[in-house]
Amino acid sequence: MKLNTVFKQSAILTLLLGMGIGAQAQRRDTTDRPVTLDSFDIVRDYRPILADAVKIRRSPDMTNKREYMPKLSYGSVPDKKLDINTGLSELRIMETPFSKILDHKSNYFKFGAGNFNTILGEAYFAVEDYEDIRFGGFAKHLSQKGNLEDQKFSKQEVGVFGRRIFPLFTLDGVIGYNGFGTRFYGIPENIDGNSINPTREAQRFNDIYFTGELTSNYDPENEDALSYSVKADAYAYSDKFSAKENSIALSGYLNKRYRAFNAGANLALDYNGITGVNNTDNGKLNNSIASINPYIRFKGDNYNITLGANIVSEFGDNSRFNVFPEAEIDFALAPEYFYIFGGVTGGVEKGSFRDFTRLNPYLGPNFNIQNTIDRMNIYGGIKGNAGATFGYKVKGFYRKVENMAMFVNNMETPFRFDLVYDGNGDEAVKHVGIEGEINVRLSQLVNLGGRLNIDQYTMVNQEEAWHLPKMRLAANARFNISEKLFIDAEALFHGNAFAPQYSYDSNGVLIADAFNKETIASFFDLSAGAEYKATKYLGVFVKANNMLNTEYQRYLYYPKLGFNILGGLNFSF
Repeated sequence: MKLNTVFKQSAILTLLLGMGIGAQAQRRDTTDRPVTLDSFDIVRDYRPILADAVKIRRSPDMTNKREYMPKLSYGSVPDKKLDINTGLSELRIMETPFSKILDHKSNYFKFGAGNFNTILGEAYFAVEDYEDIRFGGFAKHLSQKGNLEDQKFSKQEVGVFGRRIFPLFTLDGVIGYNGFGTRFYGIPENIDGNSINPTREAQRFNDIYFTGELTSNYDPENEDALSYSVKADAYAYSDKFSAKENSIALSGYLNKRYRAFNAGANLALDYNGITGVNNTDNGKLNNSIASINPYIRFKGDNYNITLGANIVSEFGDNSRFNVFPEAEIDFALAPEYFYIFGGVTGGVEKGSFRDFTRLNPYLGPNFNIQNTIDRMNIYGGIKGNAGATFGYKVKGFYRKVENMAMFVNNMETPFRFDLVYDGNGDEAVKHVGIEGEINVRLSQLVNLGGRLNIDQYTMVNQEEAWHLPKMRLAANARFNISEKLFIDAEALFHGNAFAPQYSYDSNGVLIADAFNKETIASFFDLSAGAEYKATKYLGVFVKANNMLNTEYQRYLYYPKLGFNILGGLNFSF
């Protein structure tokens, strides 16, 4: 107790002394004290010093020795995956099924019948299940019989085709047969009004043909591409009499591109033999042609300039060598909308029995075959489009033609035709013309198109360009009314043409110097057709020709059929 009393007294005394010293410090004001050299305030940093009583005298043991190694056992841990239900299920990989080619139903059978004893049968099939192979076949039969005696027509087509696309080139080929039968039903009359064509003989043309082509595939990313093509054409063509034509033609082109510059050549060799002509001693004619067309071309985004020559050699029974200029320029004043183009060219058009009889199947025997020479053809025009809905082209030209071919009625048998030619090396036929084309797509439902030709001929020896109209107009329209209903329409207009006409006495004998220039009146032929898909596979169709029932003729004495209608079924698969 005495010790505690002493401790308390000492503590109180110490506290009182501290308060006294603090009060004295507060009373001392040093704000206005001047700084003198004889007085100093010494201040030093605080240094905490621990008393000896709180210091740790034992240093730590850094040897980190372990007395024993525990033996661990994992046998009691279960081999099981923790199942946490997060709401996500395992993704199942689905096997991709074989892709199915879109079925366009290009395969079909068609059968129809109509007035004039019209019978139509048609079939087409193609295998299109592969991206790089396509092959198929086709067959067609059409026959009609008009109101005139022996006014008959019959047409057949049959063939097979194929295409194979390789990495570097594409191979195409067609083998087929075309047949066309008719009669010489023309009705020339004598001065008594009686027909001078009592027999009305039958005529039949048979055409067996082959076409094959190998073409390099286009590579737009290769600025230095080398493109090429090789083509073979062959046919054996004959009529019911003694006329025959056999032809084998090889052609091709080679073009080397280096950015905007192109250089290349077109080559062709056509070996042609004809039997039944009257301009040779034995009735046979070897009419063959070889040509080469070297050129250079500068092609940019808005221009295309071509310079070259067309070198043609005619050989066989007649030999001739010609060199024609070849130049063309195509320039865009407003790209895609308005282009101007022009050029000059020339060449030789082979006289072909097959080509002539396709134009006029009433060509008589002992015909005269010659080649037509385009001595000079200067042309120019404009073209362009407005988007994908409107396209147009207008071209004017001036030609000088040698041996221009025309059909005239034979003087002895006017129901047959002969070939006559006008223009020679010294003086050529002058042909001036205008061509115009237009294509309009009003919407996805309506498509319109048309072509206009206006021609003017200045003849040398012949009085007129026989059977050649000075104006031709062809127009077409297609209306996609719905996915099941389609309507097509066609219109054809031919202006006036002229033909030489002769007079015959009561016995059908030609009256000398009784020549007349007959006018073949202009005509307008309107046709239309419709097809309705009743089901996925079955459809019905109808086709009407010469809807205005116009009596007209393309060649003198051979009137066309009047209004005729054809209808039937179409099965697609």
